[in-house]
Amino acid sequence: MTALVWVLGILVLALAAGVFLWLRHKSRTAKPIPERPGFKSETASELIPSVPERRPSGGVKQELDLPSRYGEDKVVLMARDPNWLFAYWEITAAKQEEQGITPETWQASRPVLRVYDVTDVEFNGTNANSFVDIPITEEADRWHIKVDQPNRSFCVELGRVLPGGTFVGLVRSNIVTTPRASLSEAVDEEWMWVEGIYRSVLRFQTGISSPLLIEAVKERMGIIPLGIASPVLLPPEKGD
Repeated sequence: MTALVWVLGILVLALAAGVFLWLRHKSRTAKPIPERPGFKSETASELIPSVPERRPSGGVKQELDLPSRYGEDKVVLMARDPNWLFAYWEITAAKQEEQGITPETWQASRPVLRVYDVTDVEFNGTNANSFVDIPITEEADRWHIKVDQPNRSFCVELGRVLPGGTFVGLVRSNIVTTPRASLSEAVDEEWMWVEGIYRSVLRFQTGISSPLLIEAVKERMGIIPLGIASPVLLPPEKGD
C-alpha cells in the first residue's frame, strides 16, 4: 500500500513538471500580436497639440510692437491726483524748422516745460495767473509734475530757453483741473427738510401712537419740495 502511494506521488509531480515546461516553451515561441491597421503607438509629447506659428507670406516672423513715435507735434496733460500732473509729448524736426531756430541755436538752448496756472481765466498764452519753468532732459518725452494745488486748472507748454533767456514755445497742451483734496463745500438745500422731519420724530418716545407721528410729519410736509424723494403715505380722510 505504501509503495502505491509513492508511485502515485511521483506521477503527479512528473505531470506537473511536464505541464510547466510545456507552458514555458509555448510562451517563448509565441508570435507577437500584429498592430491593427490604422493604429500606431504615440508618445506623450505627440499627444500634446501644437499651435503652428503664424508667419507672413515672406517667411519672416513679424513682431507686433506699438510705434514709439507717430510723427505728430503734441503735448498731452493729465491730472494724476490733487497734487500731481503727468505730461507726455512728441516734437518733430519740422516743428524746429517752423520756429526758425537754427541748429546752432537749438544746441545752445535748453529744453523746459512751462507750467501755467490758468484757474478761472480764458487762457490765451499770456494771461495765466502764474507759471513756472521745469528743466527737462533732451531725451525726455514724459514728465511727472508736482503742483501741490488741488482744485486748480493747469496747462503746460514745451519749449526752449535761448541763450539770452528768451522762451520759445513749441507745443501747448490741453487744460486739466486737479481733483479736490477735501469734501465739497456745496450743500444741497433741497434735502434739508429730511433732517427736520427726523428730529421731529425723535421728539416722541417709544409707545406713542402712529397718528401723532403722522401729524408731526404733516407739519413738516409744508416745506417738502415737490419731486424730491418718495411721498409719505397718509391715512385716507373720513368719507373717502
